[in-house]
Amino acid sequence: MTAPRDAAAPAVAPAWRVRDRALSLDRPRILGIVNVTPDSFSDGGLSFSPDSAIARAVELLAEGADALDIGGESTRPGAEPVDVVEEQRRVIPVIEAIRRRVPEAVISVDTVKAATAESAVAAGADIVNDVSGHRLDPRMSAVCASAGCGVVLMHSRGSVAEMASYERATYGADVTGEVSAELRASAGNARTAGIAAESIVLDPGIGFSKRSAHSVNVLRELPRIVDLGYPVMVGVSRKRVIGELAGVAVASERDAATAGANVYALARGAILFRVHDVRSARHALDTAWALLRSESASGAFARSPEA
Repeated sequence: MTAPRDAAAPAVAPAWRVRDRALSLDRPRILGIVNVTPDSFSDGGLSFSPDSAIARAVELLAEGADALDIGGESTRPGAEPVDVVEEQRRVIPVIEAIRRRVPEAVISVDTVKAATAESAVAAGADIVNDVSGHRLDPRMSAVCASAGCGVVLMHSRGSVAEMASYERATYGADVTGEVSAELRASAGNARTAGIAAESIVLDPGIGFSKRSAHSVNVLRELPRIVDLGYPVMVGVSRKRVIGELAGVAVASERDAATAGANVYALARGAILFRVHDVRSARHALDTAWALLRSESASGAFARSPEA
């Protein structure tokens, strides 16, 4: 097993290429979640209308989000599948409106469907976040390669319905080794399809096709994922495993626990974080980053760029 990376000297890639711009990874970056769905596990319905979704997006940017992740299909256990027409009806107007209102915003679309990704990029999205790691739609890699967009390849197994359950959560003695191997294969397939290495971010898929013990194992051994050579994004926000660790049953009340898990992941090499509550994540991650940098600078206090 790869030895844990020294938390005092976090390693980061210089930038993430997302279409015609580069998102610098010189500090923790946050993707604020905008769920344009009626049934997401912690905030279903709150941003379901286009107007409320746009207002929420602007609010997240003001709180310090570096990018927005807009999704129109819930991946919670028991969620109803959404066809491509309905998914696009939900997300495309929101992407178009945000691009008009905040032209400089970095926008991600959360989808497993190549047709939705293609329409979203045409509407102004810079990133495609695919929770299947390009497994479920054979056109996805080609669409992303043609667009030159940033991609998030998340680890999961099975269909959208299956990955939200424990149906495929079958691992041997080395859980992180299996997750790492499957992510390596996803990245290899993406590059073969023409996606540039600098456009790829990996997500170990905490809570997806994993029991809580599996997710904890992956977080503990996160440096093994980092060592694949791509920036790593962690999405633990309000998830069941976080609630179990903190003893908090209500998903919407898990933001403090989420911040704690994100700081732990930051110290183990993650540099991007997908969250519901941007304000608390921004404060926690910037503080932790300043302290980690001060340790690596031999005790000299280093203020964060936002200070």
